[in-house]
Amino acid sequence: MIRTASLERVTGETAIEISLNLDGCGQSQIATGIGFFDHMLILFSKHGLFDLTVAAKGDIYVDGHHTVEDTGIVLGQALAQALGDKAGIKRYGTAFVPMDEALAMVSLDISGRPFLVFDATLPNEQVGQFDSELTEEFLRALSVHAGLTLHVKLLSGKNTHHSIEAIFKALGRALDEATRQDDRIKGVMSTKGML
Repeated sequence: MIRTASLERVTGETAIEISLNLDGCGQSQIATGIGFFDHMLILFSKHGLFDLTVAAKGDIYVDGHHTVEDTGIVLGQALAQALGDKAGIKRYGTAFVPMDEALAMVSLDISGRPFLVFDATLPNEQVGQFDSELTEEFLRALSVHAGLTLHVKLLSGKNTHHSIEAIFKALGRALDEATRQDDRIKGVMSTKGML
């Protein structure tokens, strides 16, 4: 089964194109106009072993909010499309990732029930041109549109760059685990028979 998706979303604020291959090798081409966000998506792709292309144009002269949130929306939709009926996937994934003094935990369930718990205090309001609070906005949009129950906890961290980087790396690794197929699983990993 080919687990890929290509989607485009155009609004009065943004134009987002995303291609995703769940069974890739971590290659990416990312251009959002927000350098730090590009860096985070590259890390997400690399550590999740997803092939990811993102071309985003947004009203960043206002700020990065619409571009970051809408990228999360489209990436979530692409993830849901690439997973199809979710047959054979492990469903759950958890990763702890250190980045120097920072330590992040991401645990998720590809449940079809969107829910975000974001427990992270980021000391600086901005990294480069990226507003730190947009980390939570991106994760919420991804969770809602991919149908993920997503728990993110920053266990330690004084440097905002390190903290956000640990979160994105952990997200990639947890999603890699959850989307991995297991031949022992017949249908979906649920007694309900559907996710």
